[in-house]
Amino acid sequence: MSAVLKVADGQVIEMDYTLRVDGAIIDASSEHGPIEFIQGKGNIIPGLEKALYGMTVGESKDVVVLAGDAYGEKDSQAYMEVPRNQFPVDIPMESGTQMELHDEAGQPMVARIDRVGETSVWLDFNHPLAGKELHFAVKIAGLRPATQQELDHGHVHSGHDH
Repeated sequence: MSAVLKVADGQVIEMDYTLRVDGAIIDASSEHGPIEFIQGKGNIIPGLEKALYGMTVGESKDVVVLAGDAYGEKDSQAYMEVPRNQFPVDIPMESGTQMELHDEAGQPMVARIDRVGETSVWLDFNHPLAGKELHFAVKIAGLRPATQQELDHGHVHSGHDH
């Protein structure tokens, strides 16, 4: 009789999940299949990773992750005022519109329009889930030891990566 595998560092976890924020489902593995990641490598948010230790295949759990253990609190410095005339005409000038910009180094950054004024637009560079409490319903769908290559690279090599 082999020992029952439990979630531990260095294992590949296959997990089904539903994520609710403010009572609404915003992401669920039912749409794209379970996610796979290496436990202990920081592939998922810290508060969720911590809650999975010791779980077994087939086990389900509800996990509440506070903002500080998820995407952080909203950063009041992560806003930028931009002259309205610098936006392409095809971008909807309304709160919540998301766009990808590039910083000075050419790295992509996602921003959302926070509010629109007569001559200026305020962009919010916070992660959309910053400041939010995350409610996960998780189920461990599979467990296996990570290969040495996966451990070296820090991520799963299976073709199921999302």
